[in-house]
Amino acid sequence: MALDPSRTVRELRELQELTGNENGAQRVAWTETWERARTWLSGLLSDANEEIDEAGNQWFTVAGESDRALLLGGHIDSVPNGGWLDGCLNVLAAVEVMRRVASEGRPPLTLRVVNWADEEGARFGRSLFGSSAACGSMNDQDELRRRRDANGVALPDALAAYGVSLDTALDARREMKTAAAYLELHIEQGPVLESLGLPLGVVLGTFGVERHLVTWKGQAAHAGSTPMDKRRDALAGASKLELELREIAARVGGGAVCTCGGVTCKPGIVTSVVETAEQLLDQRHLDANQLAELLSNAQAASERFAQEENVDVAWDRIWNIEPILFDDGLVGLADESILEVARTSHKLPSGPLHDAAEVSRSGIPTVMIFVQSLRGLSHTKLEDTKEADLELAVQALDRLTTKTMERLSP
Repeated sequence: MALDPSRTVRELRELQELTGNENGAQRVAWTETWERARTWLSGLLSDANEEIDEAGNQWFTVAGESDRALLLGGHIDSVPNGGWLDGCLNVLAAVEVMRRVASEGRPPLTLRVVNWADEEGARFGRSLFGSSAACGSMNDQDELRRRRDANGVALPDALAAYGVSLDTALDARREMKTAAAYLELHIEQGPVLESLGLPLGVVLGTFGVERHLVTWKGQAAHAGSTPMDKRRDALAGASKLELELREIAARVGGGAVCTCGGVTCKPGIVTSVVETAEQLLDQRHLDANQLAELLSNAQAASERFAQEENVDVAWDRIWNIEPILFDDGLVGLADESILEVARTSHKLPSGPLHDAAEVSRSGIPTVMIFVQSLRGLSHTKLEDTKEADLELAVQALDRLTTKTMERLSP
């Protein structure tokens, strides 16, 4: 069976019709719509050996001359009202590559397509559920047992409806024992490739993240009777830091991004100077040293602004993850593959996290290919990519698969 990238586009549209509505994709993990999508996926690869592991990950396998396995994958779950490509492109492009490989006889390596469970974390706020379990980095089971969705349903109860238990989810690690490499195709979800006029790019790795709650403490005072130069306005410190983040990111460089995601003010009334401002800060970089520099610069700036405004400031870490760099050899093969089908390529980091990051930090050689996103939009029904670019992406993944198998074969 020859590779047919246009079939991938048709199947993406079919899935869109099956699991979406006028507001976009509704394949939230651990729901009936998500399960409908998984059942539909099974029908596409009915000739492959299928199993679902202890974490709910769906695996399809074509046995090769070697037990060592090349993994292709992604996730079919979506956010509520999501786009028609995020996640499911990865899986359906891998399906087409598996069809082509299987039709040519027994491959030199075993080929496996994985549909990771609950990459988005949309229902319970725990992203990368299936891949973190399979890769051994899930170490928060006690906290997960306490999670509830918007309707008060406990995460363990939702998992149980699909045959998954937190007590045994980590047993999914057995699926990774023979993994030799992992390849993932994804829409960019950002504007870089479109701004360069390029259809495809190679992902160097995923950003490290520092996420903090910055709390500013001033003094509530009457808005009408307190002179401007006598105020201890907590919001003033937060506002100065928000604007300074742009300068910090520019100064550190290397693709640094800093985001003030929100400020909650107390007492929160128009007749009072702000006493407390709680500011959410997210900082990302591909280089660990520069990520640390972003953080130290922001902390130093906050101390300076606190002194200027006669307020106090405190930092509490919410979450952090180290930068994850993809395999140099596979980055080179991905670059070659893109050049062969698109005649030009570009290397860029990923700001969002992906299942590939979990696989990579488990020590398995990993790489991703990005395909251009129109207007840089994702997680919305407006998400889109040119169909011609989608077909190029399938071709690039196919060539990368062949090159990787050749490199890893005995």
